Amino acid sequence: MTDFLAALGLVLAIEGLIFAAFPSAAKRALAEAAEAPVERMRIVGIVSAIVGVIVIWCVRWGGW
Repeated sequence: MTDFLAALGLVLAIEGLIFAAFPSAAKRALAEAAEAPVERMRIVGIVSAIVGVIVIWCVRWGGW
């Protein structure tokens, strides 16, 4: 649970930095995401989750 909370905190910190450093680009990205088809959003979400699990596996057990 500690690792999960640390990861969540890292995601929030990175997201906050992006919004603070590039507010116009972040706003455009959010507007484009809102207009994207549901299926594309689902595919992007699934691919992101798979890549995330692979990265975590490599860091924790793969010897990186």
